[in-house]
Amino acid sequence: MTDLLYSDTEDDLRAAVRSLLADRTTPAATLERAEAGHPHDPDLWRTLAGTGAVGLLVPEKLGGQGAGPREAGVVLEELGRAAVHLPYLTCAVLAAETLLGCDTALPAVSRLLGELASGAAVAVPAWPLTLAPGAPWHPTVRDTCGGRDAGDGDGSGGGRLTGTVTAVADAVGADVLLVPADTGLYAVPADQVRIGPQVPLDLTRPLATVTLDGAHGERLADADTAPAVLQRALLTGAGLLASEQLGLADWCLTETVGYVRTRHQFNRPVGSFQALKHRLAQLWLEVAQARAAARNAAGTLATGAADEVPLAVSLAQAYCSPVAVRAAEECVQLHGGIGMTWEHPAHLYLKRSKADSLALGTAGHHRDRIAELAALPAP
Repeated sequence: MTDLLYSDTEDDLRAAVRSLLADRTTPAATLERAEAGHPHDPDLWRTLAGTGAVGLLVPEKLGGQGAGPREAGVVLEELGRAAVHLPYLTCAVLAAETLLGCDTALPAVSRLLGELASGAAVAVPAWPLTLAPGAPWHPTVRDTCGGRDAGDGDGSGGGRLTGTVTAVADAVGADVLLVPADTGLYAVPADQVRIGPQVPLDLTRPLATVTLDGAHGERLADADTAPAVLQRALLTGAGLLASEQLGLADWCLTETVGYVRTRHQFNRPVGSFQALKHRLAQLWLEVAQARAAARNAAGTLATGAADEVPLAVSLAQAYCSPVAVRAAEECVQLHGGIGMTWEHPAHLYLKRSKADSLALGTAGHHRDRIAELAALPAP
């Protein structure tokens, strides 16, 4: 049975990441960077990488920490709690799992994993952020030379890629894109593609349209292997996204409880009103249940129980996604007028929770997956 409690090591990791984020960023600074169109802070990313947090999923022999999804989930909780944008989900989770699903004996794969873990390069997957595990999807990028390009002489081969991918998260600021094509999975330097920023709801996680026009890519996996690699990354990403949603919800609950204790109406703290007590008690219960679901998903991913992972991941997403949205909505509403202002960070959490509810599959998609996996009638 999955252990839902945090280990001492995970508690120490949480304290270190929380302290780093508290020292190096604030919601006001995050908003300022987002408004300027540069939400990613390269200096903070390198500092986080220096602590080893970026390479948690990468084995030690490949330059990482050799930890696992439980530890990565703790980092994502803290990033969600701080509402700071770093490409952790896309780079340290999705890209790392994509590369680990390939043949790590290939020089191109092992090199990228080492650079990713050290923070020397930011690699992100070039597929829509809304792509869900188990959902049908066909690559929109074609290899015009059928994978027969000479490559870089390392045995991996290469391709000349042409096509367009929309809603790619964190492409702005990436060094390498992992591009699924009709002949396999390729690593493409970002300077060989055109990246057109899109207007996202969540300013702290930028989206972009990636256009390739004969770009050279190193092949990391062939057409037969690439779909399984993609599904592995999507499952891990969706499972650990629940931890980010948990961090968002927990911050919203904590801040709201603190506010209603100090905000007075009719010479009484508004938190003493019974109606608000009931709403916050219900939200606390939902956040506690979300923590159990998120920890179960991270723990199941860590044990590698292939028959249990899809159900645990879909269960976590089906529950944590709407809880994060509701916690953010309650945060805005129960803060009253101040919660509606641009200066208060509540709107950052509302937008992030709304965007996360579409990322890697909606709650409805995951409920359908639960019905299918558990052989239950679909809603």
